Amino acid sequence: MPVILLPLLLIGCASTAPVSPPMQISAANPQTLNLLYDQYNSWRGVRFREGGLSKNGIDCSGYVYLTYRDKFHRSIPRSTELLARSGMEVSPRQIRAGDLVFFKTGGKKRHVGIYLKNGAFMHASTSRGVMISKLRNPYWSDAFWMARRVN
Repeated sequence: MPVILLPLLLIGCASTAPVSPPMQISAANPQTLNLLYDQYNSWRGVRFREGGLSKNGIDCSGYVYLTYRDKFHRSIPRSTELLARSGMEVSPRQIRAGDLVFFKTGGKKRHVGIYLKNGAFMHASTSRGVMISKLRNPYWSDAFWMARRVN
């Protein structure tokens, strides 16, 4: 009889945690900005590392990928190239919190960040790590390529 009970006990312990549904990312949702700033405060200053996906070093697309996964429960591509083909393009005047902002930073190099508000976006900078920058900064203004909404 104990042999039969053991599999039943193991089945009873094999539960999984509920998966949160994807969150609506929208400037109208006050939680969107709070979650973005929460992510930023948790990662601020983490150094840039090409291909990195941890607090030991992270790249721009990795930071975007983890933000969407951890804060919005969304699965998005891991690379800047694939992110640039995701969702729909939005005009610079229609950018809102949570939209992705893309830059051409030289040759075939591309960079991605997440728009916050008032012209600010968060990203993993190659020189300063995870930080907030302004779109009106001459460097970013000249390099701006497009914005995309992935929700």
